Amino acid sequence: MAMGNKSVEFPRKVIFIELNEVPFKIIDNFIRQNPTSDLALALPKFHQYLTHIDDKVLSPWISWPTLHRGVPAHRHGISNLGENLTLLDQQFPPIWQILSRHGVKTGVLGSLHSSPLPQKPENYAFYLPDSFALSPDCIPAHLSSFQALNLSLASHSARNVSGMVPVRQSLELLTNVRRLGILPSTLVALVRQLGLERLKPYRKNRRRTYQAVLHFDLFFKQLKEIRPDFATCFTNHVASAMHRYWAAAFPEDYQNFGFSSAWVARYRDEIDFALGQFSRFLGRLIHFVQQNPSYMLWITSSMGQSATTANPILRQLYLTQPAKLMGTLGVPDHAWKPQKAMLPITSIWVNTPWRESVRKALNSLTIKGVRVTVDEKADGFFSVHLDNKNLVTSKTTQAVIQGQAYGLLDLGLENVTIEDQSGASAYHIPEGLLLIYDPLTQAVNHRRSCVSVLEIAPTLLELFNISVPDYMLPPSERGRLASDLVTKANQLANQPATVAVS
Repeated sequence: MAMGNKSVEFPRKVIFIELNEVPFKIIDNFIRQNPTSDLALALPKFHQYLTHIDDKVLSPWISWPTLHRGVPAHRHGISNLGENLTLLDQQFPPIWQILSRHGVKTGVLGSLHSSPLPQKPENYAFYLPDSFALSPDCIPAHLSSFQALNLSLASHSARNVSGMVPVRQSLELLTNVRRLGILPSTLVALVRQLGLERLKPYRKNRRRTYQAVLHFDLFFKQLKEIRPDFATCFTNHVASAMHRYWAAAFPEDYQNFGFSSAWVARYRDEIDFALGQFSRFLGRLIHFVQQNPSYMLWITSSMGQSATTANPILRQLYLTQPAKLMGTLGVPDHAWKPQKAMLPITSIWVNTPWRESVRKALNSLTIKGVRVTVDEKADGFFSVHLDNKNLVTSKTTQAVIQGQAYGLLDLGLENVTIEDQSGASAYHIPEGLLLIYDPLTQAVNHRRSCVSVLEIAPTLLELFNISVPDYMLPPSERGRLASDLVTKANQLANQPATVAVS
C-alpha cells in the first residue's frame, strides 16, 4: 500500500503483540503442562521482563493508553471506552500515530482506542480498529468484511455468548476467505466448534477464542504481504478466560471456594485452551521472524490478573436498553447516541441542551438503596457503572431517580441470568509481562527484571531513531529495557545476519 510519507528504510522492525492481562503465572503453568508447545519451545529465546504499572485504577481501557502514550493515567485522563480523544491525540498521541507520522510503515489490528479510522489513512499499511468501533471501516477496505462479523459477534456476546450465527456477515466473510488470509485449518476448526456446541452448548464460550484465531490469520496475512515496519495485534481472549475460569484452573488459590466440583471439571481447561491457540500463532510468528531477521517480536501485557474470590454469579444487572432510560428521562432520540462499552458499563453521548437534566437524573439514580456510579466527561459523555451481582429482584423491584420510583424494565434494566455462573474470579494487578525476541542476538535476559510500562513507548521510539517527547520518561528513568535492547539491536542490524533456528 502506498504510504503518504516519503519512504524511509529502518534497520529494525517490530511486531508488537498485545496479549491483554496475561501474567507469567499463566505462561509458566501452560509450559509445565505443554512442554512441547510452540510457546514452551520459544520462551527461552525471549528477553523476559516483569512489567509494572502505577495507575490507581486498573482497567484495560486505562492501562493500554498509559503504555501506548507513555504517560500515566492521571495525565492522559482516559477512563472509558468510546471517549472523544481528538484533543488528547494531539497532546499525547499513541505510539502508532507517532511512528506513522515519522514515515514508519505502520499496521494496527485491534489495539484499544484505535477507533475510529485515522484522519490520514494513507500513513498506514493496514488498520483494523478495536472491537468497540462504531463502524466496520478498515484499511484496506476488504478487511471490513471481517470487522463487520467481529463487531456483530462482540456486541451479542458481551456477557453470555450468543449461539447465533450472523448469516449476512458470515457469508460476506466466506467470499473473502482467501483474500483475508483465513487458513483452511481455521475454517475446519470453526465447523468443529459449531458441531461441538450442539452436543455441549456450554462450549459456545470458546467462540471468543475463535474470534482471536481469525484475528491472528488476518494479521499474519497483512504481515507477510505488506511487511510493515511496526505492527500491533491486540487480543483479549486469554484475559476473558482468566476472568471467568481462574477458579476452575487454580482452585487452590482460594481460601473460600463456592463453585461445585462439576463446574471446575467443566471449565478447568478453558485458560489453557485459549493460550494454546495463541501458542500456535506464536509458532508462525517465530518462523516468520527467523526468516526475516530485521524483525523483533514483542509480546506484552499492560497489567496482569490474579485470583480474587470464587463465588458463583447467578444473575447480574445490566442496562440492556439505554433507549428506554433516555426516553424515561425525556431525551429525544436525536439528542443522544449510544457508545460502545464493556458490560456492566454502559456509555452514552448526550447533546448539550439535555446534559444538565441527564446529569442530575443519573447522579441521583439508586437501585435497592445503593447509588449507581456515573462517570462524566466534559463533552457530554456519560458512563453508567452497574455493580449489582446476584441481585434478588421481583416484579415490584424499583429504581429511584430524583425521588421518583420506576420499575427496572421501565429504565431498560435487566437482571440477566449468567449461563456459566462465572464472575471475576481473577482481576487486575499491576504486574504484567514483556517478552522480546531478537533473532540477531544470542545473549538473552531471562531474569524477569521489573520495568515500568512507561518505558515501552520511548524505547520503541529510540529503536526507530525517533526523538522521544519531553513528556515521556527521561533517559535517566529508562534503565534496563533501553540498555538491553536499543543500542545492541541497532548495532546488530549493521552486521551480517546469523540467526539461530531450532
